[in-house]
Amino acid sequence: MSAQTAYFATGCFWGAERRFWKLDGVIETSVGYMGGTVADPSYELVCTGRTGHTETVKVVFDTSKISYSRLLKEFWEMHDPTSLDRQGNDIGSQYRSAIFTTSDQQKSEVEQSLAIYQAELDKNSIGPIVTQVLAADGNEYFEAEKYHQRYLEKNPNGYDCHSSTGINFPESMVSA
Repeated sequence: MSAQTAYFATGCFWGAERRFWKLDGVIETSVGYMGGTVADPSYELVCTGRTGHTETVKVVFDTSKISYSRLLKEFWEMHDPTSLDRQGNDIGSQYRSAIFTTSDQQKSEVEQSLAIYQAELDKNSIGPIVTQVLAADGNEYFEAEKYHQRYLEKNPNGYDCHSSTGINFPESMVSA
């Protein structure tokens, strides 16, 4: 088994974590905060918008069972990457769209998938992708409080705000 880590921010992290943990080949997920300037931020502090963090899902996956490009397909489809600092009714910089890459290979795959998905959005007259693409190195991941971890497993009917463009990422562009 070859494990790799990925970090995705798609708005509220509860629903995003559930989408990722359901994928075959995902070994482990957790939710936390990335992209900010404060060490060990709390949920309450992140929600003020003053820390610069975004709600993020950490995904550890088995590369022999699922590709990074398959995770990217899920990322693009589960939220609206054209919406700046919001997803649906969730408004604020902590809900911005972001990907934190852990290698040059991941960065390259993100750039390719972003171009592919933008072309699909363009065909449907949907605006430009505003997703931040940043290196995980230099953007420490801080695990969120315990009650946030696998929240929708403990609260199956809990809040799951995920807006979507309704546009699918082309299956033919996803590597095995």
